[in-house]
Amino acid sequence: MQCERVWAMPNKRTFQIKPIAELIKKEIGDDYIDPFPFNYSKDATDYLKECEPQRFGVFDPPYSPRQLKECYKGLGEYDTKASTWSKWKDLMANKVTEKCISFGWNTGGLGESRGFKITRILLVAHGGMHNDTICTVETKNAL
Repeated sequence: MQCERVWAMPNKRTFQIKPIAELIKKEIGDDYIDPFPFNYSKDATDYLKECEPQRFGVFDPPYSPRQLKECYKGLGEYDTKASTWSKWKDLMANKVTEKCISFGWNTGGLGESRGFKITRILLVAHGGMHNDTICTVETKNAL
């Protein structure tokens, strides 16, 4: 497993942070499932249930219950329990056939229990009082 740490300015648009944009381009290119596009306009659960399986995916949900409420304000009611993130991970794991990059404050990713193995971790430090963005690259295990 490859692990590296870089510094970059924070940005609420995760994929515009330079080292993250470079990671996505190198690991999966431009064609991937993204159930949490900025600005949020559709329920991620509905999107994942409707979309066709694809080789690659990015999983960049709101990182906390507070962010979930802020991101989806006015777009419906969302359960802020841990089961919400678990449901999204289950759905995502069923749609991605090769590789997924997950973003958050931990390296949980989609997880081995869903058939994925971590191959790379990129820690993007933002300095000061900002949390790092942790990018976890996982490949789907062959069954």
